[in-house]
Amino acid sequence: MKTYLDCIPCFFKQALRAGQMATNDEKLLKHLLDELGLMLSNISLESTPPETGRLIYQMVKEVTGNPDPFRKVKRENTRQALNLYPSLKKIVNESGDSLLAAIQIAVAGNVIDFGANATFDIDTAITESLERDFSIFDYAAFRSFMAKSKQVLYIGDNAGETVFDRILIEQINKPVIYVVRGAPVINDATFDDAIEAGIDKIATIVSSGTNAPGTILSTCNSEFRQILKQSEFVIAKGQGNYEALSNENRPIFFLLKVKCKIIADDIGVSKGDILLRGINT
Repeated sequence: MKTYLDCIPCFFKQALRAGQMATNDEKLLKHLLDELGLMLSNISLESTPPETGRLIYQMVKEVTGNPDPFRKVKRENTRQALNLYPSLKKIVNESGDSLLAAIQIAVAGNVIDFGANATFDIDTAITESLERDFSIFDYAAFRSFMAKSKQVLYIGDNAGETVFDRILIEQINKPVIYVVRGAPVINDATFDDAIEAGIDKIATIVSSGTNAPGTILSTCNSEFRQILKQSEFVIAKGQGNYEALSNENRPIFFLLKVKCKIIADDIGVSKGDILLRGINT
């Protein structure tokens, strides 16, 4: 997905929010925003938002000296999600269609996103998502690809959300490779975050190598790019992965809650909608 002019104010909001997580020094925060203004004057609108996001969050680290401003938040989100795990498993086990229920739970977990939301109540947000209908729901194609594929490539998004992904992975009943970011960026899941969620018990965890808030292939390592090339069935969670991968000429199933009007308009849905959208399927 390209960058729109309306993305630019959001870049400043994201930088300030991340900066405030990293430091209380107002002079550093002012310097961060000054540097961001200079940088944004040179970005191309043909680039994807995660490409700019990668530069923004690297700048936050360099200016504040904090390599992982969201570390405590990620741990707390994972703790909260693990507390919900038994009740969410019960929903799946008591459902007439356990795969469908697991998909609903996985997309409900996508509410855990500090890149798009300053604050949220995790319990309320998940309850609302479980009660909401999908605006795009390519479930038949999803089941078809899953049935004929020997292995699943599952590209994760946020820490804490990883626990909800675990519930869906447990229903897939095939070998799964779970992909995480190569370095901390916002509250996106890294290798350690996935292990804290118990993903290592049910899937092989692989780092994409990127430090961007989305899977920008040019910044990913060769191991991940080769796995992606060989994968028949790919699930990508969240807005950042949609922004980075939606123009790829290969089958991908995007599972996300739309938290941004610009992305909603790009897809042709409304802000707040949840999607299971297959491309090139």
